[in-house]
Amino acid sequence: MNPAEAYILNQQEPFRSILLHLQAVIESTILEAELLYKYKAPFYYINKKPFCYLNCTKEYVDIGFWNGAHLTLHQDHLVSKDRKHMKSLRYFTLEEINQEVLIAILQEAYSVRDKKYYK
Repeated sequence: MNPAEAYILNQQEPFRSILLHLQAVIESTILEAELLYKYKAPFYYINKKPFCYLNCTKEYVDIGFWNGAHLTLHQDHLVSKDRKHMKSLRYFTLEEINQEVLIAILQEAYSVRDKKYYK
């Protein structure tokens, strides 16, 4: 088992279930995504470039998007507090994951993956 998978499986519930769900959706939506362990978190890379990461805190799970500054869809769902370029979807429970929003944002993030980090 690689360190990114261990990170996910070692989380307490409900965060483990959230992370496993996000992992499944990411890997079925973005087929090129490669799960690595970088910066002490599970990080998805595409062609050796960062795409998104999964982060678990004591209160929630974030799926953060590397090129978040370029995302335009579903701004009401994205969190950018105290971050200039990163945006994330934040989940406190598995039930609050909106599958349509998640997939739409993953697809948009994929479409802007080659844009410069800075907008």
